[in-house]
Amino acid sequence: MINILGIDAAWTAKEPSGVALIQVGADRQQVLAVAPSYELFIRLGEGLPIDWAGPTMIGSKPRMSELLEAAKTLGAPEVHTIALDIPLARGGITGRRASDSAISKAFGGKGCAAHSPSETRPGPIADAILHELVEKGYSLDTGGSAAGTEKSVIEVYPHPALLKLLNCDYRVPYKVSKSGKYWKGEPVNVRIGNLLRQFSDIYAALQDELGRLPFELPAPESVRSLSQLKRVEDALDAVVCAWVGYRHSLGRTRAYGDSDSAIWVPV
Repeated sequence: MINILGIDAAWTAKEPSGVALIQVGADRQQVLAVAPSYELFIRLGEGLPIDWAGPTMIGSKPRMSELLEAAKTLGAPEVHTIALDIPLARGGITGRRASDSAISKAFGGKGCAAHSPSETRPGPIADAILHELVEKGYSLDTGGSAAGTEKSVIEVYPHPALLKLLNCDYRVPYKVSKSGKYWKGEPVNVRIGNLLRQFSDIYAALQDELGRLPFELPAPESVRSLSQLKRVEDALDAVVCAWVGYRHSLGRTRAYGDSDSAIWVPV
């Protein structure tokens, strides 16, 4: 069995970070757990359920050791690959990297260019994540393919990954904060419905690849505000990250970058 942790890591401690744990066997894959924040994933490990319709969540600092401990109780005694959506670099985050430029060159025309990281955002958070994982015996993979049982960390980026997952040619409009840009002038209820349709496509494709997801999408009539959908977006992003980790374990990813940093995209 290969266990993969996918993390949609926020660039600041103020925003929540989605987490997903999947297990890959010889003949099937399964999603063991999904949570829309570090705190709620850790609580899952303590046997506490998630209230997916609960109040707006707040973020926290990275808690990699606690996430790995929670993964043990959730059925993954050892996590082999950790797929993170946050800039990572062996030399630390100081500014735009070769990987950001390579992704932007390859996918910018499809609406999936990479943002430029800085020494302050997400510098300290990204560096702390990688430092803690290296202390746990993980290494940052920037080239070659991941070995089945090696403890590796890979950087991933959901936007280009979704192009492959959904077999589409342009950036998928599923970000809650950008719904006003996607559908200018449309009322909130219309934008909620449009976002849920995008979520449904992603959700269905992930289930086709990985098996049943352990959470349900909300019904449109139950969603009272756009902010209520943010946790669903974060959870789906985390599963997408884990899915890229799964593809990576099969040797079906390509690295964009150099020996210091690389963003892995499914092929």
